[in-house]
Amino acid sequence: MAEITASMVKDLREKTDAPMMECKKALSEAGGDLAKAEEILRVKLGNKATKAATRVTAEGVVGIHIAADGKLGAILEVNCETDFVARNDDFLALVKNSVELVANQAPADVAQLSALPLSGGTVESTRAALVGKIGENMSLRRFARTEAKGKLYSYIHGGAKIGVLLDLVGGDEPLGKDLSMHIAAFKPKALDASGVQQALVDSERRIAIEKAKEAGKPEAMLEKIAEGSVQKFLKEVTLLGQVFVKAEDGKETIEQLLKKKGASVAGFTLYVVGEGIEKKVSDFAAEVAAQAAAAQK
Repeated sequence: MAEITASMVKDLREKTDAPMMECKKALSEAGGDLAKAEEILRVKLGNKATKAATRVTAEGVVGIHIAADGKLGAILEVNCETDFVARNDDFLALVKNSVELVANQAPADVAQLSALPLSGGTVESTRAALVGKIGENMSLRRFARTEAKGKLYSYIHGGAKIGVLLDLVGGDEPLGKDLSMHIAAFKPKALDASGVQQALVDSERRIAIEKAKEAGKPEAMLEKIAEGSVQKFLKEVTLLGQVFVKAEDGKETIEQLLKKKGASVAGFTLYVVGEGIEKKVSDFAAEVAAQAAAAQK
């Protein structure tokens, strides 16, 4: 049996927000496999075990640039250590200039973007100088560049913590803005079912089967129950399957809305600042006590 360490329990607790003893039991049952333990907790505790998945754990902003004709655009996430720096004018200027370079110069990756000319030097030298001036680290994390099949629309929310770049074919400006806002609010993982990672679908199927077993459902019904759960999941996480945020009847899906408007979505990019990044949480009181003890020595 795999050894279950305190750090493993801590990692699972932070990821799921589940009680410590439940985390330890799940890890033991899963043989130390963190992903499997998370699935076990979701079966036992329901959606509470995914609470931490929506947490933003790093600071920074999302920058967006769209050309005047709406046919070319880019979205960029730049991270820093504190929200204070995320509001700094020099930091915001770096974001603005960098995302414009992404759109206009089409770098292949962050390394190429960092090497592009900016302010008499390069993006990297500008970033490094700003780090020296402010005294806080910052990094260009990820970007996407889009040559639109239709027209580009965007939405920035929460002090630029969430950004959306949408390629809409047909429709009009109000529809483009509404859809961009909807994406920011409901955070779809893909346009349709074909874009959802198979691992996520498989996980939902396993969880549904285990829940059905615990509820005492007949073996012959398990696959049917699981398929129903998977289809419900896909509607919830795909843009076309989601109910439109402004639906007057509370039922109209994005797919139905687009059909009514004679429009389609060619694609979209959604960035949430800090998504997937672990942020170190410091204990200020402990730090002060440690410093005091060191000073006495």
